[in-house]
Amino acid sequence: MFNRTTLLVLAAALAAGLGLVAARFAFGPVAVEPATPATTAVRLFSPARELPAFSLRQSDGTPLVPGELKGHWTLVFLGFTHCPDVCPTTLAELSRAQKQWEALPEPVRPRVLFVSVDPERDSPDRIGEYAHAFHRDTLAATADIPALEKFTSSLSLVFAKVVPEDAPAGQYTIDHSATLAVLDPQGRMAGIVRTPLDVPGIAADLNALTETAR
Repeated sequence: MFNRTTLLVLAAALAAGLGLVAARFAFGPVAVEPATPATTAVRLFSPARELPAFSLRQSDGTPLVPGELKGHWTLVFLGFTHCPDVCPTTLAELSRAQKQWEALPEPVRPRVLFVSVDPERDSPDRIGEYAHAFHRDTLAATADIPALEKFTSSLSLVFAKVVPEDAPAGQYTIDHSATLAVLDPQGRMAGIVRTPLDVPGIAADLNALTETAR
């Protein structure tokens, strides 16, 4: 014999089950994202953050808008072509990671996006030549300062023009974040990669994340 408490528990469980069934018919199946693999070099956020609209100019002159970044995991790095050390070192390290995922199909292959924050000196042609010297698949883009500030702030990255007191006229440098922003295949801000870069870890993480998303 069931006592009163047992009957109440069974009734509640039945009601909950019927509610789930009703919700399934009313709203359709619930989309479940694939489980995210554990990462070592990439620090992922949960949940990923939607980015506001932006428009950069790619090295080939075409616009880079949010839709262009969908379908791939993307590492975004800020820099400028006159950078003496951090930028070339970072792009060289990332090129080593890129070689590790070259075997992946192009439609889903992870990408590196180099964004120049020095539009005064860095034309689209110049940034394209600069980025492709490290790896042919590296994307390069820039924009005017307001557009760059909007884009970089949405990634929680910063940059600033610095003119040393003793610098000749027209000479300056750019301070910028060395952290990489990680965008997921939906074009959302999904994580970061901090320096110093763990190249084998980055390559392994992006390979695993890409395989999971396929």
